[in-house]
Amino acid sequence: MSLDLISSHRCFDGTQRVYSHKSDTLQCDMRFGVFLPPAASIHPVPTLFWLSGLTCTEQNFLTKAGAQRASSALGIALIVPDTSPRGPGIPDDEAYDFGMGAGFYVDATRAPWSTNYRMYSYIVDELRTLVAAQFPVDPARFGISGHSMGGHGALTIALRNPSLFRTVSAFSPICAPMQCPWGEKALTGYLGDDRTQWSKYDAAQLMLEDGWAGPQILVDQGDADEFLTTQLKPDLLVEAAARGDVPLNLRRRAGYDHSYFFISTFIASHLEHHACHLAA
Repeated sequence: MSLDLISSHRCFDGTQRVYSHKSDTLQCDMRFGVFLPPAASIHPVPTLFWLSGLTCTEQNFLTKAGAQRASSALGIALIVPDTSPRGPGIPDDEAYDFGMGAGFYVDATRAPWSTNYRMYSYIVDELRTLVAAQFPVDPARFGISGHSMGGHGALTIALRNPSLFRTVSAFSPICAPMQCPWGEKALTGYLGDDRTQWSKYDAAQLMLEDGWAGPQILVDQGDADEFLTTQLKPDLLVEAAARGDVPLNLRRRAGYDHSYFFISTFIASHLEHHACHLAA
């Protein structure tokens, strides 16, 4: 698959790049960021996929999270895709929480979204395969993480694909989208009114149904998050993990909100979590 290099910068002795490619899954051009640590010039490295939240592109994490320093020191690559298909002819919505910038990491089945909005398959199949083929990474050592909508995506993708993504963590994830306004809107719009089709995109529900045999799931949640009780509902994830016997470490962070100030404060500990469990 052909990649077009958009930008390249030396960063903490590694390289931060952004690429564009034509996505067969999404039927449009897509961008993603790649940080390769210096260790990647010597041997294939473990890799963390990062999924961003509502309204974000790949740039939010690359420029605000400050992840490259720890990634370089730990020898772990970072893959940072956009959050939705974009471009001329791609369906959109005026609201910030649906359409472009709000792909919700599902495979839409409802017109007009079903042609392009297939972010689940894009991450799990197309992008994962592309990364394994094009970069000096070890495909047996992939992990996944994300924030808010992306935290939801990371949890659901890992829970459904434990053989592909060995580790998972999240910041402020939408824990039970079947039970919050953001989730109900997105799942209805992309999948329709049949709630039986929603459960495979709900982390709390997946923990109850399928469990998780991998290492402990790490979640950080700020207690000053403005979306805590209305949209994120971490208590539902804790309850589901207990009932499903899923190893979960949900750390409640006093005074922290939903912003990238929160993510940048604790991103190094998440990278350490993944690097430890993805070590050869």
